Amino acid sequence: MTQPTDFLAVAEEAADVAGAAIRPLFRSALLVEAKGDASPVTEADRAAERAIRALLADRLPRHGVIGEEYGEERTEAEWVWVLDPIDGTRAFVTGRPLFGTLIGLLHRGTPVLGIIDQPASGERWIGIAGQPTRFRSPLGGTAGCRACPDLADAELSCTSPDMFDPLAAARFAAVKAAARRTSWGGDCYAYGLLALGLLDVVVEATMKPWDWAALVPVVEGAGGRCTDWAGKPLRLDGDGTILAVGDPALLPRVSKILSG
Repeated sequence: MTQPTDFLAVAEEAADVAGAAIRPLFRSALLVEAKGDASPVTEADRAAERAIRALLADRLPRHGVIGEEYGEERTEAEWVWVLDPIDGTRAFVTGRPLFGTLIGLLHRGTPVLGIIDQPASGERWIGIAGQPTRFRSPLGGTAGCRACPDLADAELSCTSPDMFDPLAAARFAAVKAAARRTSWGGDCYAYGLLALGLLDVVVEATMKPWDWAALVPVVEGAGGRCTDWAGKPLRLDGDGTILAVGDPALLPRVSKILSG
């Protein structure tokens, strides 16, 4: 029977080819365009996704693909790759190494393999359903979420308050008030830090499948949980909210606040 581990080598090669496309453009003079949602997009995004798609088409032509830059192909397939070539484009275009390449694999809609790759620092998180998360880095660190059952002791993170509408902003503010401290601007890197036991809670909204598909196996393989704000599994047709906790004991408390 085919297992997610059967595709790990291809997933890592995909991260490698994406990194090769991204690194020469990081902190270089880039032509930045505006997409319809006003987020910046660079040639690095497009070149990285093209490289990944070419690899997948060659190695796994029957698999489906969902990508931020070039849309959907064969989404009815049993195995579907979900790609965000540069998650955290604002960080990328301003020279901050807090972006990452996200490569996720769904099996019948469920995330079963995920890679967070930071091509500038050489850090890589690998999550496979049912296995402990792996982490490789020249900077050190060990995969594994830390114990933090009390929200008052928790380090909270969110990429930007701009992602919240007024109701969501009020609910996030309630979590923020109950947490120990809040940091901003992490994008996918924050989830990697949570998987290293350095953050405890990440709360975000308006997330697309390519923003979260790779994160679920990484967070849960490190001992955490990754759900929507109601504490339910993330789905392709979900509401775009995401709640990641390092200590599963935090999930009911934070979810209750976010659910109003």
